[in-house]
Amino acid sequence: MTKTLRVNSDRMLDSFNQLALIGASAGGGVNRPTFSEAHLVARKWFREEAERSGLEFRIDGAGNHSAFLASAGRVASPQFGGAYRDQTLLLGSHLDSVPDGGRFDGALGVVAALEVLRTVKENGIRLSVNLEAMDFTDEEGTLVGLLGSAAIAGHLSQKDLQSPRGGRENLVEGMKRASLSDESMMSAKRPKESLAGYLELHIEQGKRLERANIDIGIVSAIVGIGSYRLSFIGRADHAGTATMEDRLDASLGASAFTLAARELVMKDFPNCVVNVGKMNFAPGAFNIVPARVDAALEFRSPDEERFNQLDAALITLAKTEATRFGLELKIEFLGRHSPTPMADIVQRAYADACDGLGLTHMPLTSGAGHDAQSLADLCPVGMIFVPSVDGASHSPREFTKWEACVNGANVLLNAALKMAANS
Repeated sequence: MTKTLRVNSDRMLDSFNQLALIGASAGGGVNRPTFSEAHLVARKWFREEAERSGLEFRIDGAGNHSAFLASAGRVASPQFGGAYRDQTLLLGSHLDSVPDGGRFDGALGVVAALEVLRTVKENGIRLSVNLEAMDFTDEEGTLVGLLGSAAIAGHLSQKDLQSPRGGRENLVEGMKRASLSDESMMSAKRPKESLAGYLELHIEQGKRLERANIDIGIVSAIVGIGSYRLSFIGRADHAGTATMEDRLDASLGASAFTLAARELVMKDFPNCVVNVGKMNFAPGAFNIVPARVDAALEFRSPDEERFNQLDAALITLAKTEATRFGLELKIEFLGRHSPTPMADIVQRAYADACDGLGLTHMPLTSGAGHDAQSLADLCPVGMIFVPSVDGASHSPREFTKWEACVNGANVLLNAALKMAANS
């Protein structure tokens, strides 16, 4: 019986702990927003670790950093009828964090991917594909969101760069610190035939695995995400002299919509979520009836049909609540990522790897966006989750037991070997 290969858990832990010190925050988390000083130091650390391990180091025009392990040479690929293909299997995640985030989000996936390459190299395993452990640029969206992976997939547009969610000035300043430009960003696109697939290990960021006492979650789909700015517009009045009946209070429409949206999703859209994460009141004073409230709406669904239905239902609901309180409603579309199913071949590779390692597994949808969704039309993609203690994420409270991290890295390793064998 062939021995199942495993990563060096002690070496991986040492790497993880070194990385966690870069941008460490007082509460035990990390603060590494994209292109911040801490983020650039973390990327320098990654380069040094890759080169110290005898791996080739690469940076592309979008600032994606990667460790590269070349294949055994020109090998005929059964996937292409015996033709020769120089393909690369990508593994990775991201080293940037949200402000005062956790140590595991993104970082675990990068460290595990690096450890996979180290393990393959030191065991002298000759593969028919190149392996590349990648740290994608700006996954968290400090500046653009899924920036590096969108650039590789050819989805990044000049509009994205000219009107980024984090502000054009901040993007320009960040690119300057990282020695990047608009022109270089657009040069990072890779040809579809060059990639054999993309595999990622990530913490779950929820409680499903922990509650079910399951080792590994095999992601079946990444949710679609839609966002709007809804402006409920009424009339400013004196808050003391205007009677309640006479007011056109913009806050009532915004508040009623927020509560009704929650009820709508819980009643009619299981497995979907909605969030109103920010409201701006104008004029914004104790003694003035709000004339305008701008509400930031976001909603998510793992299914395309339900995603479209939810989109329409929320907009209809906003119009209904605005009319109910005599308000005008302005709707500004801010963006949309469609739901992304994961490739069957990658899900099977993960399941086989789990079975070979004696680990329990279950299918899960991802409620958060990930770089895999950018790459899904470029190559077969797939993700696995490991349990998050108490579901905490985007917080210094974020924690995953090291045994679970190692389980995930071993599944990533063996799934990568299976994918390489099928390429």
